[in-house]
Amino acid sequence: MPHVVTQPCFDCKYTDCVVVCPVECFYEGDKMLYIHPDECIDCEACVPECPVEAIYHEDNVPEEWKEFIALNAEQAPECEVITEKKEPLADS
Repeated sequence: MPHVVTQPCFDCKYTDCVVVCPVECFYEGDKMLYIHPDECIDCEACVPECPVEAIYHEDNVPEEWKEFIALNAEQAPECEVITEKKEPLADS
């Protein structure tokens, strides 16, 4: 089961998580990051690195953010992989 990026990442886009990912499964959208569910190896390295606590194991996504499971699966293949730390969005 993969991990999922949820609502707290929206309009924030910290990238601390991407530099610890051993399989490069993070993808950068305009307003947030996504985890590709077919590439995530469930190592959990990214979870403690997220300063806004936006990353959850798919089984533990809060009820109000369940739609982010499908959103990550849909959006990750449409975006470019991100492997290096970048400046967060100005609104963060």
